[in-house]
Parts: sequence; structure tokens; C-alpha cells
Amino acid sequence: MFRTCLLIVALFLASCEENEPVFGPDGRPVPQVYQISDGDQARIQFRMLDSVNILRQARGLAPVALSAHLNAAAKTHALDMSVQNRPWHFGSDGSSPLDRAARTGYPGRLLGENISETYETELETLSAWMEKLEARQVILDPRARDIGFAWHQESSGKIWWTLVMGEPAAGTGDEGEVETASQ
Repeated sequence: MFRTCLLIVALFLASCEENEPVFGPDGRPVPQVYQISDGDQARIQFRMLDSVNILRQARGLAPVALSAHLNAAAKTHALDMSVQNRPWHFGSDGSSPLDRAARTGYPGRLLGENISETYETELETLSAWMEKLEARQVILDPRARDIGFAWHQESSGKIWWTLVMGEPAAGTGDEGEVETASQ
């Protein structure tokens, strides 16, 4: 079942690929740094949202929607990890994922956070998270209805990714705060 899910995501991701490989004189692909431009934010967030929801749907789980609150918490932490030059769950001010979600005014319950320091794309990062039990459990938490996803890219191309999942409080209206349509 897990391999089937990965195959579904791989096929979906392959259809989203935009970069044609560049080949060197030896006929081998030339390594390229994945560069994110300012105009890529919505495309990347919705591609991650769609991919996470495909994985959740394959497991019979409810879809998640982007939350502006959780996106803000994720963005704050991605930038802070870069400043600290350390991929971990605590901010330079000692804040935890719960603290960061509360600071943004997220009205629900934070369920978990995944982080990564890499030069890989968001989809390669999602694939790596799905290979790790703890990270996979965050993504596939059946209580989750909200997702926040953000990053900070350094001039070297290194990317600090942060994904947070939450369960909205009943009646808060945070569900689907950001449109969930594919882009």
C-alpha cells in the first residue's frame, strides 16, 4: 500500500516537472540548484498541498487545507533555522512549534512539525519525510485538517523547509482559510 501511494505521488509529481535537464559534453545531466523565485510561493504551496492530500486520500484520510496562521508559523521557523544554521524544532528565542502556532493566533491544536535542511525540491523533501516514521505520522495524522508549509532559501541555494499540521478548534472557521484548489 505504501509503495502504491509513493507511485501515485511520483506520477503526479512527474506531471508537474517544469525543468528540462541540461546535459554536459559527456551526455550526463549537469547538476542544477533548485532556485525558488518570489512568484513561486503559491505554486509550491499548492503543489505540496495537493501531494499531501493525495497521500492522505490513499490512506482514506480527510484532506487538509492551507492555514494562513500555520503558514506564518512555518515561515518564521524556516527563516529562524537558517539564522541558527541548525535544523531543529526550537527557535533562537527558545520557542517550540506550539509557541509559534500560538503567536500567529492559530485557534486550533498543533499536531506536529516536519523540518528539513536541503538543496532538494519540496516534492523530494516530502518523499524523504514519508520514508521516516515520525515525519510520516505527522503528515498522515487522521486528526489533521490544516497545514502550514513554508521555506527560506539562502543565496547558496540551501532550503530550510517547515511543514506543520493542525486540528482546528470547533467553530473557529480556520478550516480552509486559504483556497485549496490546485494551481
